[in-house]
Formats: sequence, structure tokens, C-alpha cells
Amino acid sequence: MKAEKNNQQLKSSGILVLASLIWGISFAFQSLGGKALGAYTFNAARLLLGALMLFVITRFSDNWGISKRPVTKEEKKLQFTTGLLCGIFLCIATNLQQVALNLGSAAGKAGFLTATYILMVPLICLFFKQSCGWNVWVAVAIAVVGLYFLCMQGAFSFSLPDILLLLCALGFSLQIIVIDRRGQRVDSLRLSGMQFLVAGIITIIPAVFFEMLPYEGGSSAWATLWASGKMWISLLYMGIMSCGVAYTLQIFGQKGLQPAVAAVLMSLEAVFSVLSGWIILGEKLSARELFGCFLIFAAVILAQLNFRKVKSDTV
Repeated sequence: MKAEKNNQQLKSSGILVLASLIWGISFAFQSLGGKALGAYTFNAARLLLGALMLFVITRFSDNWGISKRPVTKEEKKLQFTTGLLCGIFLCIATNLQQVALNLGSAAGKAGFLTATYILMVPLICLFFKQSCGWNVWVAVAIAVVGLYFLCMQGAFSFSLPDILLLLCALGFSLQIIVIDRRGQRVDSLRLSGMQFLVAGIITIIPAVFFEMLPYEGGSSAWATLWASGKMWISLLYMGIMSCGVAYTLQIFGQKGLQPAVAAVLMSLEAVFSVLSGWIILGEKLSARELFGCFLIFAAVILAQLNFRKVKSDTV
């Protein structure tokens, strides 16, 4: 039984690492697509594309007997409300992050403040009387320090975009908590598609009123923005890989893991973002950034260790 549980935790950890890798690579695509279409328009498009992809996959998985279709009234209600909550929190988080970047927040600082969800998640869990081991708390602290060395350059100041990014981190934290507390009892593919659909539909509203209607030259001139080939590359990657694949992997990966441990694992997104820039774009890694990567990797390993098991084995 213990071996089966350990195997499940190892599998879940690997799934979250893969999701973090996809998210880490996506930053360049997100920046390019947001500038080409506008923050809200790009977010709405990628979220709805992710929803479309997941609904198609769900249809096939239903035919193959893979997915778990809700049958009873209670199951359908739980599936709907869970997707609705995740979609609202995901919408808040992704759009606040993009707005903060548009207001001039530095990418490194935005990455650091967004990743503070790794500290918020275990704190929120305390309100639900869900505690974690001392090693997880130490791992969270080490990961925060590592993120500071990895992301922050220069002096630390506080402004409006920073407040938006902290609220963004809170949105991601609440989405993680909802998946942990409710996502285990619903179909993962339907939950993923539902959250994208909700977040995308809500995001259409600011996209229309703040980007399409006020666009210089009118809606016809705005429509020409969709002719960019680079924009479509960014949109397809963000819609299919970042939304459709990575967020679905998050839902599967959180099964069998404490939310605090899952948050630490997902902080690897910042490491993969820097490493992808080094490998793909030829960017240089400073000693400070390498030290930050080392600390985050150490935090991930520490969070995975089961000291209770070691203690019981030695008694």
C-alpha cells in the first residue's frame, strides 16, 4: 500500500514538473502574443482555444471510456461549480498578471511576485485545518529565497503593478486550493475545459471594451492584427500547450500531493523559464541566477522527503 502511494506521488510530481517546463517555455510566446493582439484579446483567445481543445479530447475520451462523465444531479452540480470557481480564479490571475506587465512591471519581478503563491497556498490551507510537515515549510522558505535570487535584479520597490501581481498570486493560490479540495471528485478533462471556457468568456468583456472598440481605425483595423504569423505561433503554443496541456497536467498532477508540495513543484516554472532562455535564446546565466536555480531544486527535493516515514522506520 505504501509502495503504491509512493509511486503515485512520484508520478504526480513528474507530471507537475512537465507542466512547469511547458509554462517556463511559454513566457516568450505570452509576451509576443500580448503585444501583437493586446493583453485581454490574447488571453481570451488562448483560453478559448484551450477550452475547444479539451472539449474535443473529452468527447473522444468519453467514447473510449477514459473520462468520467458525471451522471447524477449531485455529480453534475459539483463538476459545474468546481469548473466555475477554477475559471473565475484563473481569469483573475492571468489577466492581472498581463495588466501588471503592460503597466511596466519588470519580467523578473513579475515572475517573483507571481510565484509567491508557493507561500500563500500553505497559509490558506491552515484555514482549512490542513497542515504540512516542517520540511515543506522549510522548502517553501528556501524556494522563495531562490526565486528572489533568480528573478530579482536591483533594488526592491513597491508600486501598483506589484499589488496586482500579489493579487494574481492569490488567484493562482485559490485555483490550486479548489483543485485540491474538489478536483479529486470530478472528471479532470471536463474540469480543465470548463475553467478555460469560463475564464475565456469573462475575458472577452474587457477585450471588447478596452481593446477592440477603442482601437484606432475601428474594429476592421483591429481585425487585421490577426494576420500576423508570429502571433498565431504564440497563440497556438499558449492555447494548446500552456492551457490545454499544462493546466490539464496540473489537475492530474495534484492528485495524491499536498497542495503546498504541488506549489513548490510548480515554482520550477521560473527555473525552466531562465534555462530555456539560456538554451534556446543564448542568454547568459549569472552566478546569482544559478544559485537561485540551485535553491529551488533543493526546495523541491526537500518537499518530497517523507521524514515521518524515516522516523517510524528507525523506531
